[in-house]
Amino acid sequence: MSKPLMHLASALLFALSFLSLPAEAKPPALGLDPNVALGAYKGMVEEHFAGIVRTTRALALTKEAKSGKWKSIEPVLRNFSKDLPTDATVWYAMPDGSYYSTESGGLTSQNLKDRAYFPKLLANKDVECDLVISKSTGHRSVIVASPVTRDGKVVAAIGVSVRVHLLSDLVSEDIVLPDGTYFYALDPTAKIVLHRYIGRIFKNVDDVADESLGDEFRKIMTSNQGTFEYRLNGKKIIAIFLKSEPLGWYFFFAQEIK
Repeated sequence: MSKPLMHLASALLFALSFLSLPAEAKPPALGLDPNVALGAYKGMVEEHFAGIVRTTRALALTKEAKSGKWKSIEPVLRNFSKDLPTDATVWYAMPDGSYYSTESGGLTSQNLKDRAYFPKLLANKDVECDLVISKSTGHRSVIVASPVTRDGKVVAAIGVSVRVHLLSDLVSEDIVLPDGTYFYALDPTAKIVLHRYIGRIFKNVDDVADESLGDEFRKIMTSNQGTFEYRLNGKKIIAIFLKSEPLGWYFFFAQEIK
């Protein structure tokens, strides 16, 4: 187990003892904030995306990227894709929206010009963590991308489509959690971004529960952190949550209470 995951596992043990307490009880005074486990989980996801952004920005400065030619940049992007633990697709887009990808091995039949994030790239701005259904793979993905400029003009863009279910797996692969205990993350609209159940990803809380529960989530997410009790499918659940400022997402660590 890697050192970050060892620290996360230790933190989880403490957080689990906290979540198992009755609602009126207070966590034991062990000198450790019970949110440390959640903070570690959140931090791992944030660092994963921060690392991708740093790399896309660096690659955008290379002569291979500035060439505007797929054959020149392809070997570099393939190596980048292989280095990503989330099996992400890396792509190289032209200003007209056409693009090449490591998934297809060349020019795709799709176009990105209708994507909400694409005008941002053309305006010479990074795209960080836009949620989409990938055109090239059909996977529910998070998009990170950087523009490539030459002589002050955007000539291309380098992007990464991170499969969210693989990102969820990455966080928990070395950690065995007790039954009924799990992580998930929501965007500010209460859309499920990360979850152990693939079928729930990119659905709104309202779609997996009644509308009133969705309203409850949106209400508590006006705070940056806290504790939240709710019922889902007849089960009582207690969760702690923490907002990620870089991503704008809310990370939850929940346990079913029997």
